[in-house]
Amino acid sequence: MTSHPALVLFLALFGLYSPVAALASYVPIVRTFDGSQIIRLALGLAFNVAVFVLVALWVGEPVLKLLGISTAALTATGGIALSFAAIPLMLGKAGAVEELNKADEQAPEPPANVQSVLFTPVTFPLTVGGTTFAFCVAAAADAGSLRDKLFLSIATLAFAVVTGLTMYAAGHVQRRITFKGAMLLDRVAGILLTAIAVILLANGFTDLVTARLDR
Repeated sequence: MTSHPALVLFLALFGLYSPVAALASYVPIVRTFDGSQIIRLALGLAFNVAVFVLVALWVGEPVLKLLGISTAALTATGGIALSFAAIPLMLGKAGAVEELNKADEQAPEPPANVQSVLFTPVTFPLTVGGTTFAFCVAAAADAGSLRDKLFLSIATLAFAVVTGLTMYAAGHVQRRITFKGAMLLDRVAGILLTAIAVILLANGFTDLVTARLDR
């Protein structure tokens, strides 16, 4: 029995995203937000992801050709952007540890603006990136009819809902975690995200070099 292409695409995006790993990466970012801001962040993330994957699905291939940008370049760029956020967490110079040091020196700062983190790094590259774009473009290329493409669109929208729910769950987790637990989670998230950044960089640059050699 052949699996439906829409289900295959959803499972591929879900596996690439990995909600458990993504939740750990969101926690250090949402720590300064209150409940209403987290809801706006979750809704904004789901909207951004929905737009990203639908654009990739319907016009991704011609847009990349028009701009002269490859998915390999997007992947490498995502790795660079992610490393700037991940390395300080891994070294204990951001997140819970940094907030404690600031609290000793000055009064608590008001919650950050949701828009300041919504696109970068939350949407890109923590949630979607060049590989996500490539999956959608490849699925669209294999779609045999408009009906198949509509089913693929439903699958990508379901994936966007999953990302929003994961962000919302991250907000609840960060309010219930102890300070020591937050510090540990910062380090774990930093190590995990740094590893992801290295993989993105390696894959992106490898694909760029391979494409150049094949010309």
